[in-house]
Amino acid sequence: MPAQLIDGKAIAQAVRTEVKGKVEEFSGRTGVLPCLATVLVGDDAASAVYVRNKGKACREVGMLSRQMNFPASTSQEELLDIVAGLNADAAVHGILVQLPLPDRIDETRILESIDPAKDVDGFHPVNAGRLLTGQPSFVPCTPLGILRMLDHEGVELKGKHAVVVGRSNIVGKPVALLLLSRHATVTICHSRTRDLPGVVRGADVVVAAVGKAEMVRGSWLAPGSVVIDVGINRLPDGRLVGDVAFGEAMEVAGKVTPVPGGVGPMTIAMLLQNTLEAAARRAAATLP
Repeated sequence: MPAQLIDGKAIAQAVRTEVKGKVEEFSGRTGVLPCLATVLVGDDAASAVYVRNKGKACREVGMLSRQMNFPASTSQEELLDIVAGLNADAAVHGILVQLPLPDRIDETRILESIDPAKDVDGFHPVNAGRLLTGQPSFVPCTPLGILRMLDHEGVELKGKHAVVVGRSNIVGKPVALLLLSRHATVTICHSRTRDLPGVVRGADVVVAAVGKAEMVRGSWLAPGSVVIDVGINRLPDGRLVGDVAFGEAMEVAGKVTPVPGGVGPMTIAMLLQNTLEAAARRAAATLP
């Protein structure tokens, strides 16, 4: 029997609907409208689309969106001043600097300049450290979305073996910590892992976030396993595929996320949730 598809679009829409209701209640009670400021430097077409989509998503749930676009000639010092201004602006609750930045700008320095209380991307070292030590923090949106998907699907993580393929600061490491917080036994794999297929084959849950098209084959998977494919890769023929060989996985796994339409839609949905949470924390208010 083919695997069951995990419908990221439907789950993300449910999150957006939930956030919209909470925004209405929160704003009605406090008079505060959550506001996300996005900063785009340069004219990268894909980045411009992402920023527009984030602004549209904010407006759809009743949040304010402040989109700030700057030329590629913007200097690092100018960008630091821009972020400092947003940090000081009480009407802004979340700050997102769209990556990639021009090569001459130090991305790490820019991200570390964001107030951790407004770091709704969850990239600041303070938030990363809080996640590591189990304290309240802003969690990167894609890992947070993955956990929400697993919860929606009723996947029991306690005592299960979860294998994360990829060790990035944006997905691999934080999703491993989230899985660990749910009492899964977690293995993080990477390009130097010995017998990677064998390690993956021992997993109840697989999170593929390595950035290589169809790297994880069906023969690597245990029957009935849950497969979360974070990758999005464009092939020479124009097709978009994930890090998992989808057709092969469907013949072996129990549940699989498609690409596109799986993890991707969850990222913006969780960004909205983080922005609302940032506004609530600043107002010292609880959410319904």
